[in-house]
Amino acid sequence: MRLILATSNADKIREIKEIYSPLCKELDLEILAWDRLITPFDIIENGESFKENALIKSRAVFNALNGILSPNDIVLSDDSGICVDALCGKPGIHSARYSGGNAVDNLNLLCAEVAKLPSKTSKAHYCACIGISSVQGDFSAHGFMYGNVISVPRGNNGFGYDPMFIPQGFNKTLAELSSNEKNAISHRTQALTHASYILRVLSRLFSA
Repeated sequence: MRLILATSNADKIREIKEIYSPLCKELDLEILAWDRLITPFDIIENGESFKENALIKSRAVFNALNGILSPNDIVLSDDSGICVDALCGKPGIHSARYSGGNAVDNLNLLCAEVAKLPSKTSKAHYCACIGISSVQGDFSAHGFMYGNVISVPRGNNGFGYDPMFIPQGFNKTLAELSSNEKNAISHRTQALTHASYILRVLSRLFSA
């Protein structure tokens, strides 16, 4: 069974492969990015929630791969972002394009917005939604991680907004934690764990 990732984000691909390493052995699962099969194209993410955007991506790639996929291939997408309480949930589903620039620009803009707050910090949470598209239909699973954001980034690990996010129960930002420490608590790990139950069911259906 192949799991085709509807993303070209190298950091997301790496994390998903790390998190799903045990599942790959259990299900004899091969994970590959969609650009191994077709030339990537722009997908208009015009949904109003992480779930809608995740399923827009998984469906678009699944449909584009029509004629290339085998019946037991699955397309998996990830839509995720950070929601800051004091900014009314921003940047939310616009996290990846918050500044109109790259990931560093996004981080710098959000840090600047948090710096304008009286306390220069706020409660916040990460949300991840996994979209799954297959011949059996479309499915989704969510994961969340709660904590606080700060206005001055710290740490060199992770990616995206990790240098400004301190998870609940920690005094370090995600970018100051190791990959193993982050993967043990992250929103993406939770969403992928929930999604793994869907993948197990699909695997049984494919082999029936």
